[in-house]
Amino acid sequence: MSILPPATLLDDRPSLLADLDQRSRNIFRRLVDTYLETGEPVGSRTISKILPASLSSASVRNVMMDLEEAGLIYSPHTSAGRVPTEAGLRFFVDALMEVGAVTPEERTRIDIEIAASNRQRRLEDVLGEASMLLSGLSHCAGVVMSPKMNARLKHIEFVNLAPGRALVILVGEDGAVENRIIEVPPGLPPAIFTRASNYLSTRFQGKTIAEVQLFMKLEIDTLRRELDEVSAKVVEAGVAIWSGESDADSKTLIVKGQANLLENTKALDELEKVRKLFEDIENKKELIQLLGLAEGGEGVRIFIGSENKLFSMSGSSLIVAPYKNKEEKIVGVLGIIGPTRMNYARIIPMVDYTAKVVSRLLT
Repeated sequence: MSILPPATLLDDRPSLLADLDQRSRNIFRRLVDTYLETGEPVGSRTISKILPASLSSASVRNVMMDLEEAGLIYSPHTSAGRVPTEAGLRFFVDALMEVGAVTPEERTRIDIEIAASNRQRRLEDVLGEASMLLSGLSHCAGVVMSPKMNARLKHIEFVNLAPGRALVILVGEDGAVENRIIEVPPGLPPAIFTRASNYLSTRFQGKTIAEVQLFMKLEIDTLRRELDEVSAKVVEAGVAIWSGESDADSKTLIVKGQANLLENTKALDELEKVRKLFEDIENKKELIQLLGLAEGGEGVRIFIGSENKLFSMSGSSLIVAPYKNKEEKIVGVLGIIGPTRMNYARIIPMVDYTAKVVSRLLT
């Protein structure tokens, strides 16, 4: 399992981080571990009790002052306890965290439940189950993004709706159906839509939308020779709308288990953050754009708090990993959305393994 470089780095304090000695790192690691477990500010006395070596509270307190100066921790209230900053969490995840492994019980559950959903032979069933499964295992919100139509096509049909608008119906070999409204030149005769439907259905049955689009780009001159120019525009519009090229509207977004985010909220300000997160999730276009960043690499991507615009106000983290089709091409991402105070070491391998299981089924 690989974890991609962070979206943002602590480039404003590199020397301070480099100067942290082993004792400071140990204290910081203990502080973060305790905070992630309890959700409460951690004091010097608590740290001194759990350190393997005998160290006074005063000594721990001095180290915590250095950590605060480095921007790794802060005091949320007037108490002596400290919690990690977002920069501190990033440093912990990148440099100090020991990533765990998926337990045999979790591995078995992931294998069985996703395999069961695959018997339906529909990609959306597999992805929906993966999202729900990650939500249940992590107690966060599971999220999956995929192209609108991944399956190989069985039938394509264009239906005239009104002047300037038409409906495209795509039926996949797996039974999945996608409907999309497109804009077309006004005043087109019905024969145009019939010719476009017949052309695509006879030529590209058994192909994916991506394969159809690639073929059309390479053979556009042939397309225009076989169809008149107006028909060609209808065909291009109908296929390009599913191409997924930098178009958030051409993606399917599955979010499951938002209610899990309401668990373990210890204060009213945390409930307000959850409310804000719900708004973030509803803003699907920005979330899809953010998830799209994870499609550029092989490993797990972690976004913490304000490292991304979408979660800048809600104080939430996103852990995602890409999954592939049988051509070893990345076709989507899956993962979880949760509070910045989550068990990263446990959830990261869980997300990574689930992505691998989904990829295996798609191949």
